[in-house]
Amino acid sequence: MARWIYSLLMYLALPVVFLFFWFRGRRDPAYRRGLSQRLGYIDGNAGPGCLLVHAASVGEVIAATPVIQRLGQHYPDASLVVTTMTPTGAERVQAAFAGTVQHYYLPLDVPHAVHRFLSRLNPSVLVIMETEVWPNLVHACNRRGIPVVLANARMSARSERGYARFRFFSRPLFQGLDWVAAQAQPDAARFGRLGVAAERLAVTGSIKYDVSIDEANRKQAAELRQEMGARPVWIAASTHEGEDEQVLEAHARLLERQPEALLILVPRHRERFDPVFNEIGRRGLSVSRRSRGESPGQVAVYLADTMGELLMLFGAADLAFIGGSLIERGGHNPLEAAAWGLPILTGHHVFNFTTVFEFLEAEGGVIRVGEGADLGQAVVTVFEDAEMRHRMGEGASAVVDANRGAVERLVDGIARLRDQRC
Repeated sequence: MARWIYSLLMYLALPVVFLFFWFRGRRDPAYRRGLSQRLGYIDGNAGPGCLLVHAASVGEVIAATPVIQRLGQHYPDASLVVTTMTPTGAERVQAAFAGTVQHYYLPLDVPHAVHRFLSRLNPSVLVIMETEVWPNLVHACNRRGIPVVLANARMSARSERGYARFRFFSRPLFQGLDWVAAQAQPDAARFGRLGVAAERLAVTGSIKYDVSIDEANRKQAAELRQEMGARPVWIAASTHEGEDEQVLEAHARLLERQPEALLILVPRHRERFDPVFNEIGRRGLSVSRRSRGESPGQVAVYLADTMGELLMLFGAADLAFIGGSLIERGGHNPLEAAAWGLPILTGHHVFNFTTVFEFLEAEGGVIRVGEGADLGQAVVTVFEDAEMRHRMGEGASAVVDANRGAVERLVDGIARLRDQRC
């Protein structure tokens, strides 16, 4: 009954959703592309037994990339289909795989759209990255005998409380998952309390520890750093509205002590590139934009207003601040910065990556800061203490090295489920 009520509400919401896509498309035309796919109408045929991987947006696509690559190696004759919810996620798929996988937008979670989509694809397994579990999609896969894997799964205490309030609805949803590969034991325990049977739970670790920095990224980062020169460079990564102002205030404080310092500012969402650029100018700071091919030269702020380059940009910096943490967004992934051996700063709101930050703290690789002046003071302190920077960077790198291997464990589990069906 609960799912039928949910489905009715989803049908009623369809006009609002499509109006959202249409009006959002006025600012970002990519949101108007692929609207028919949102209703399950897809062209092409992946062939029987395709592997379907859903990664909601850019972050999930980046995390899923080594898994998709490894699945392709494991099943060279099977087609790989990747779905996303956002245009930026779609762009990242195209950039990462250059036509070697098929991409579609995941249909909206109404029964007819989901049925149409699955009938066309007939996948041998559905792999959902991290947290985005859709009731009608899971139910339809269960009815068709398609195994559903929640990969690199995480569940914050806050999310658990939310699901628990609607247990009559959420319990059947989680019971429909064939395998949950959790990032850490606390995540697994929360999924268990929400209805996932113990035999369907495993702790495989976070695949984000398996970050790989290829030679192309290293070369590009070195070239960019050469343009910046031998001055202090810090990066504020994946910042949100309400954080950029604090980051710029922190940079102003650093400039008082080290006038040659450079901030690489990377807003999380591209619709904020122009507002952030305007805010930098309003504060009287010199700025160049990466999207225009402008050199970081001797400017105070380098606005990285491009998508999919964050891993490389970390390699050009001496210190990283991870956004989404000064406001209640739960933080973002710090492991790409850690893989470069960067000392890391973060706010206190890191509930999306609690275990990762606990590991980093245990190794001395991160400093948590409060709002306002705390960030500025921390940036100044770290830049004025070379030994601290080195020690923190080594600690961050050690966390990554100690926790690798999740991709192989995850792919092995997916293969077992898929092979049982086939």
